[in-house]
Amino acid sequence: MPEQESTAPEDFSRKMIDILNYGALNLAVGIGYRTGLFDAMDACSAPQTAEAVAREAGMNRRYVEEWLGVMCTGGIVTLTTREDGTAEYLLPRSHADILTRRAGSGNLGVYAQEIPLLTLCAMEKVLDGFRTGEGVPYADYPKFQAFMTELANAKHRQVLIDLFLPTVDGGRMAARLQKGIRVCDLGCGEGVALTLMAAAFPASRFTGIDMDPEVIRIAESAAAEAGLDNARFLVRDAAALGNGDEFENAFDYITAFDAIHDQREPLAALKSVRRMLPPGGCFSMIDIDAGSAHQDNMAHPMGPFLYTVSLMHCMPVGLADNGAGLGMMWGREKAVALLSRAGFDAVEVVEMPHDPFNIHYFCRK
Repeated sequence: MPEQESTAPEDFSRKMIDILNYGALNLAVGIGYRTGLFDAMDACSAPQTAEAVAREAGMNRRYVEEWLGVMCTGGIVTLTTREDGTAEYLLPRSHADILTRRAGSGNLGVYAQEIPLLTLCAMEKVLDGFRTGEGVPYADYPKFQAFMTELANAKHRQVLIDLFLPTVDGGRMAARLQKGIRVCDLGCGEGVALTLMAAAFPASRFTGIDMDPEVIRIAESAAAEAGLDNARFLVRDAAALGNGDEFENAFDYITAFDAIHDQREPLAALKSVRRMLPPGGCFSMIDIDAGSAHQDNMAHPMGPFLYTVSLMHCMPVGLADNGAGLGMMWGREKAVALLSRAGFDAVEVVEMPHDPFNIHYFCRK
């Protein structure tokens, strides 16, 4: 790969100004998403005053007014001025299609919360890690776990049942789920994906596994509220399952959605997955699509964002207790190699048209 050309000082100064502006916009967009201001503006077809926007959202006018200053100077909302000088604001439909909760799987607004939240949770401990090399325990990210559930809702509700599962194993997996099989979701978090599957395939039995007791409690509550008697949730460490215990050969299909790269012992976790599958069992590992080397990701459209999320969460969580610290951007090469070391001798790498930022590693025992 050719070396990058150096940037002229005046050009880099412009770039730094852009960085400062876009960093500020990320924070303000995250605020707009979390408070529901974007959803409130989306409900208005005509430009509104700051007072009207605040009233629609149930927010304080002065705070909303200042926030709108960020939004209009940043090009997120449009600004028009009445003859009397009163400013009015409109969230264009094309912007709302990406920023609001109704955007479903195309929702990018939800991600704007991620960097500010990770900064709040872990900034000081990550800074310490630069000196000590130590990781940050999973338990230090309680607010982030709730965000991950919100993210899972945005990603899974529109695509998991209707778009992803019908493609697995050439459509055969969906047919097996309809008939009734044993399924495990590893690193299930608050159980969004598992409860969606359990509701869609009542003949199958589902087990969610996570090492965080709090998220398991939330998952159990959600499943009970939905009346799902074919779903259970267990607090377990994925790195120590299936070796002569109740989980050996216990599942016909195992899923892991963006979970393996967070493991302290990812190889041990993947070996557990293989032990938990009987001959013919299948494993779907969905993870970020990237290369394993920095030079392979220079053209990645979200490279800086994803590396930052990894720096602030995925890598330090994986480093805790002398863990491997894979990080989110471990990439295809490392993923395929690790799956092979775990005993999966045939790994199919499947691109997903409905999710261009993730890749599906499909394995059969």
